[in-house]
Amino acid sequence: MASQLIPIEISAPGANLDAYIRVVNTIPMLSVDEERSLSQRLYQDADVEAARQLVMAHLRFVVYVARSYSGYGLSEADLIQEGNVGLMKAVKRFNPEFQVRLVSFAVHWIKAEMHEFILRNWRIVRLATTKAQRKLFFNLRSAKKRLGWMGNQEVEQVANALGVKPEVVRQMEGRLASHDQCFDLPAKEDEDVIVAPEQYLSYQDDDPADILERQDSHSDEQSRLRDAFSHLDSRAFDILSQRWLQEPKATLHDLAGQYGISAERVRQLEQNALKKLRLGVQAG
Repeated sequence: MASQLIPIEISAPGANLDAYIRVVNTIPMLSVDEERSLSQRLYQDADVEAARQLVMAHLRFVVYVARSYSGYGLSEADLIQEGNVGLMKAVKRFNPEFQVRLVSFAVHWIKAEMHEFILRNWRIVRLATTKAQRKLFFNLRSAKKRLGWMGNQEVEQVANALGVKPEVVRQMEGRLASHDQCFDLPAKEDEDVIVAPEQYLSYQDDDPADILERQDSHSDEQSRLRDAFSHLDSRAFDILSQRWLQEPKATLHDLAGQYGISAERVRQLEQNALKKLRLGVQAG
């Protein structure tokens, strides 16, 4: 829908953001009657031209909303582009029977796209994943009155206002205060002064190469053991199974009675079978 609605230079701000803003501010706003007429044409007849005019007339509002998120350190052009996506989604879903102006309906969709963009790009690790955390993330930033840590009274006030527990507010405040950190040492830095996570988070027993080596070795041993078992006759295999692979283990006398041979003979068969297994595993 987006590619049919508006030219790419309008839907996606380029390098010259000021020029983009000047252009969208020259687009006339719609009266109530004009908006209602266009909305009905889109809703009833799927009129693409009507959708284009509705989107164009509200691009300036997206710019206005984007500027309210300037404190997140993200590109305003990117925020506007994401907001334009939300605007187009709102236009597509707008029902003129709602008896509200499009801007009132679209603000939710515009902010939703901007919020998603901010959460994806503000930190490498996402700070808010659940709906409650997302709400707290944006409300807490606006609720904080200063850069320092909040006192107990401030935490209680924010918690009461947002309907969450004080410890949840503290947890999100800590997340907001955190910063991304490189795992490796920065280039051309004094390694004796800077301590990088790679220097204290490494654990040799969990080295990926060692884990893979152990897994390959175990898999190889299992494969050779299965191959060695396949070369045993059925009686030798059954004796080893009952003596070593089952619980409770069979006694020599149990097997002697089962096969009608002496217990000493069972022991000999067992030892011969074990010897063949060892040789077979070593040869593999």
